[in-house]
Amino acid sequence: MKDKNKYTSEQIQVLEGLEPVRKRPGMYIGGTGLEGLHHLLWEVVNNSIDEAMAGVCNNIEVALLPDEQIKVEDNGRGIPVEIHEKTKKSTLETVMTMLHAGGKFGGDGYKVSGGLHGVGVSAVNALSKWMRVEVKRDGELWLQEYQRGAPKEKVKKIGEAKGHGTTVIFEPDPDIFPEIKWNKKTIYSYLRQQAYLTKGTRIKVVDKRTELNVKDYQGKSYEFYFDGGVVSYVEHLNENKDIVNEAPVYIQKEIEEADTYVEVALQYNQDYKEKIQAFTNNIYNPGGGTHVAGFRMALTRSLNDYAKQQGIIKNKEDTLTAEDLQEGLSAVISVKMAKSPQFEGQTKDKLGNPEVKGLVFSVVKEGLGYYLAENPNDAKKIIGKCLLSAKARKAAKAARESIIRKGALDGMSLPGKLADCSSRKAEECEIFIVEGDSAGGSAKQARNRRFQAILPVFGKMLNVEKSRLDKVIKNDKFQPLIIALGTGIDETFDIEKLRYSKIILMSDADVDGAHIRTLMLTFFYRYFKELILNGNIYIAQPPLYRVQKGKRIEYAYNEEDLKKLAITMTTGQENKTETRQKTEKDSLPENQTSKEAESDKKEEIRQALEETDPEELQKIIKEKAGTGLTVSRFKGLGEMNPEQLWETTMDPKTRNLLQVTIEDAEESDRIFNVLMGNEVAPRRKFIQAYASSVENLDV
Repeated sequence: MKDKNKYTSEQIQVLEGLEPVRKRPGMYIGGTGLEGLHHLLWEVVNNSIDEAMAGVCNNIEVALLPDEQIKVEDNGRGIPVEIHEKTKKSTLETVMTMLHAGGKFGGDGYKVSGGLHGVGVSAVNALSKWMRVEVKRDGELWLQEYQRGAPKEKVKKIGEAKGHGTTVIFEPDPDIFPEIKWNKKTIYSYLRQQAYLTKGTRIKVVDKRTELNVKDYQGKSYEFYFDGGVVSYVEHLNENKDIVNEAPVYIQKEIEEADTYVEVALQYNQDYKEKIQAFTNNIYNPGGGTHVAGFRMALTRSLNDYAKQQGIIKNKEDTLTAEDLQEGLSAVISVKMAKSPQFEGQTKDKLGNPEVKGLVFSVVKEGLGYYLAENPNDAKKIIGKCLLSAKARKAAKAARESIIRKGALDGMSLPGKLADCSSRKAEECEIFIVEGDSAGGSAKQARNRRFQAILPVFGKMLNVEKSRLDKVIKNDKFQPLIIALGTGIDETFDIEKLRYSKIILMSDADVDGAHIRTLMLTFFYRYFKELILNGNIYIAQPPLYRVQKGKRIEYAYNEEDLKKLAITMTTGQENKTETRQKTEKDSLPENQTSKEAESDKKEEIRQALEETDPEELQKIIKEKAGTGLTVSRFKGLGEMNPEQLWETTMDPKTRNLLQVTIEDAEESDRIFNVLMGNEVAPRRKFIQAYASSVENLDV
């Protein structure tokens, strides 16, 4: 048995130099946008997580500092500092400044690793304006600082130290990243995830960007610690959901001959969607991979075998498919392997090791077999849930085929309500999904017929969060939209057949409009998530106010816009005649000119407008002589004439569209479930927490 605490320069191997990172950062962190920026932090944190997985670290702290700097501190073994035999430099400097220099390339420093200690951290160094690394080892404190990857000085001892560990502080380089802005929600989500996967490890995140001078500042901090590991993770995924099997199924096994550890937890709920989180060496694999394939195969085989043995399934045609087992399934699959994982792409989207499929299959099949035999009541509940899913699948297939047959009989005709565009080039076409017939009529008159299509929807819409696919396909609100998009739905979905590059939701700026928009977004998130991920879904931003002064007309999209516009239009224009000047001059105080008086009047109006609450702004505008403004509020899209609708909301040159994105799929899923799911209590709690922050509430 090798000593897990042994971590010296002998474990550090050097493969090549560092220069390419700044030239092609996308090859190492996936891009230079906000996702790539956060990938820097993941690389540093993963090194601390690797220490935790090695059993030599149980505390990690991430601190957000001023000037967008960030600090990661752990109580691991500390990076070695002695002279490396090959490079003749300090091992710390070797690790931090040379690509592919680290303890994870065949040395025995780590049995399992997820981060790229020596690859990832050196890439972070290269892409940082400034970095500082402190190491506590053997009672001594060592330091080295770097500028854009280059050491500012040699590694030096700066004092004595208690304990052991590594602290990394870095500031991303603005020459590389056009926007440097840390997202706390994204960071919290990632660190919580890592805490679930590394049970017994305490991970803390602290925001020190404000109130820096307050002693013992304990605000704005979160701490994650889970003894239950992946079981706790599955319970978190199923929070606020109606559970099928009360306790999650937990399966774990170490396959010594393959140096691989498999850990799986799963639990069914009464929802209609699947949620699988897959990881390799604690690295999230959103694209799944061979471990997920092995899991699915084992789940399908085990449940079918049990159902047949118990006489629940008697005919071959009733055999459950992998699709039948997906509905309501929440699972976490974690594989830890000593052999280097084979990922698709630097950002590790999908695991590719072929041998992992068989390993996961055998472990899960064996574990599920024991569970089903020992828990017959839960087993029957799970299989009953899956049989209902199979019934719904067959009904959805029939409904889907009905739509296809109808289209074929009608010569592939599009819905009658659709006012289609003349262009057939999907990349330039866009479709507006418009609330109500009157708004749809205005939109049809306002549009550019060459590339803009209009599909009106009205009446109460189906909440797909509470409905199966067969009901969605048959729904008279969604069926025309499914046909118009052209992609098909569910297993027939093909994004290459999408007829419009932009799908724009256009509804009134009131509570009813927001509700309809939410129902539509739920529909797209649950059944057309690929369109959101591909950047095809947008929300139109119709104005709330029309502001006129003389011949000048402007539009405001909220109360703050109205306030700024009122101040600009009132105080930024000259409007006087010779007669008016003369009259004013006769009544002016001594030594005050007409121009000065007008300036004073504008300043008085500006102050009145600025000091007014936005909700009272219209009242002040009407009462305050000298503003010259006429403000009208649109109550809905139907009140706007075609010219106004085109100019403010539909013209690509002047409109303001919001693109729908998914920053955090797990958090998005939770919010949709809270707002649109069956459980009332979480929704009430959410509304109570956020009601005061809602703007433009028009009841």
